[in-house]
This record gives sequence, C-alpha cells and structure tokens, in this order.
Amino acid sequence: MSYQQQDNYRKNQQNNQRQPISKLDITKIKFSENESLSPDLFDGIAHQTAKTISEGRSNESTQMRKFYEEIVMWNEKTTQNEGKFDEYLPFIRMLNAKAAYAQGRKHVDQNFVDLMACCLKQVSSVKTMQNFKYFFEAFIGFYKIYKQK
Repeated sequence: MSYQQQDNYRKNQQNNQRQPISKLDITKIKFSENESLSPDLFDGIAHQTAKTISEGRSNESTQMRKFYEEIVMWNEKTTQNEGKFDEYLPFIRMLNAKAAYAQGRKHVDQNFVDLMACCLKQVSSVKTMQNFKYFFEAFIGFYKIYKQK
C-alpha cells in the first residue's frame, strides 16, 4: 500500500470513528403504576431503544446480559417478598452505579447509562419493577438483531 493509500485509509478510519451516535430518546419509556402502559412499550419503543444503543461501539452484549440477569434477580426477589420492596430498592438503584462503572471501563456508553437511569428512577413498586424487567427483556431481544451485524 502506498503512502497516499495509507494516509487515505487512516483519514477514513478517523472519520468513521467520529460519526456521531444518535442520542437516546428516553421520553417514551414509562412504567407508571397508575397509568396503563403504552401498547408500543415492549415493541416499537424497545426496538428503537435497542437500535440506538447498538450504535455504540462500546456496548457489549455480555454487559447487556449481565444487567438483564441482575434485573431478573431483583424482579424475582421483589415478587416473592413484596413486603421487602422498600428494603431492596436501594440495591436495585445501585444498578446506576454499576452502569457508571461499566462506562468507566468502556464496556457501555452514555446512552446505556442514560437508559438505566431513566428506567431505575421509575422503579417505585413491585409492578414498576416488573414492567422494567419486561421492557429490558424486549430491549435485549431487539438488541441482539442489531449487534450481530
């Protein structure tokens, strides 16, 4: 490869790395206990969320699965012991710190951290925890189709 070709290749690589990643729209993600869920929450909204998150180069499938497994674990605990929900809530919200740590290690990006923060701030009962789990399950399913490309 000539010097000119190498220089062009290097410039293309730099341009590809600088392409802006879409900002995640979290405004439609709602797990309200008092209102009915959007019929699109576990389909179109989860799909668009997965598409945006998958654009981040640092978002690793293993990290997504790790967070999902912990969400499932907390959902099971809160469902089995509804009276202990308030006791569990600080530990559930600690997922924000774990997401920040994963971002610091470059395993996830800011969009994923924002997604976790948006979802976790809405968890206020067993029902909202369960809705969070369902949403994340749908998100993971859609995420897989984009990360395989």
